[in-house]
Amino acid sequence: MYSQTLLKPDGRNLTLYSRHPIAAGIVAPSPSHDPVRANPHLRWHPLRGEWVAYASHRQARTFMPPPEYNPLAPTKDPQFPTELPQGNYDIAVFDNRFPSLIPSVTEAPPAIVDTVPANGACEVVVFTQDPQAALSSLPLDHLELLFQVWGDRTHVISQHPQIQYVLPFENKGVEVGVTLHHPHGQIYAYPFVPPVPARMGMCQLDYYQQQQRGLLQDLIQQEIADNQRILYQDEWAIAFVPVCARYPYEVWIAPIQPVATFLDLTAEQRGGLARALKTVTLKYDGLWNRPFPYLMAWFQAPINGEPHPEWHLHAQFYPPYRTSDKLKYLAGTELAAGMFANDALPEEKAKELQAIAVNLASPVHL
Repeated sequence: MYSQTLLKPDGRNLTLYSRHPIAAGIVAPSPSHDPVRANPHLRWHPLRGEWVAYASHRQARTFMPPPEYNPLAPTKDPQFPTELPQGNYDIAVFDNRFPSLIPSVTEAPPAIVDTVPANGACEVVVFTQDPQAALSSLPLDHLELLFQVWGDRTHVISQHPQIQYVLPFENKGVEVGVTLHHPHGQIYAYPFVPPVPARMGMCQLDYYQQQQRGLLQDLIQQEIADNQRILYQDEWAIAFVPVCARYPYEVWIAPIQPVATFLDLTAEQRGGLARALKTVTLKYDGLWNRPFPYLMAWFQAPINGEPHPEWHLHAQFYPPYRTSDKLKYLAGTELAAGMFANDALPEEKAKELQAIAVNLASPVHL
């Protein structure tokens, strides 16, 4: 992996990553030269026991720009700069112009509940320079680079002393609220372990203390033995519709042998995960012969300087459709009670996805 870190005119960082050497002399552009003026803060929710972020400046963020102005494409006209420069690189990561969390906040406004500065980081990860591409169309070595990038960002961000958790994710499709269609994801880094991974961590720690093995490690072996819901498997990685899926087309991807973070992956595991990721996204897009929306979240161990043998790096995909023309809305039992009700058996949806033939060597644009 090759990388080059640049400074934008507005003070934000831009890091370029490539499978090949990156030429010197690239200048980082920015849609605005004004420094980011953000002062997000957190307020404590006493009934839920969790923090809520407030970042009112985000109301002005870019929303559904016309195709001729794509802020995530390389700059064509220096008079109208975008976020990215021209150059020979594959993936770009830069500080979000409209962050919910930033490292430099020092004060929080008072309220009747506890408030603290929203110290953290929000980065944008542009997967490719091609605006028509998607994860499903990228070559395998490009996807392997993406796993290296997620590892490098985890390392870089974890140097901030306040960071405790790093979460890479991708929102794909207007159905999940995407406002920029150029293929990209984000990384949020929190000054605490958020509620969902915190609960995952507690469950994994309890199991590990009792069994001296990983919870997801054993679940994966059970999925392999059951052999009903597997979408991809090789020596290093696996993708499957979990037996406990909350969404009709939910899929998990994981290395078969547990690792705690992206930094712990071997080259072989990155290769297996790249093949699993491409298989899943190709099957999604091939299901109804159109781009398939989802939220993809990668869960790794907390960043606190301690070993986490209980943790198992993995991705969970949450697709919003339950049929080709019906969305799964989160309603009373999901939002109010926190208990999901799935309208389809995981085994049924796994069969639908298993039936989709894919070619990992063939680029596809839908």
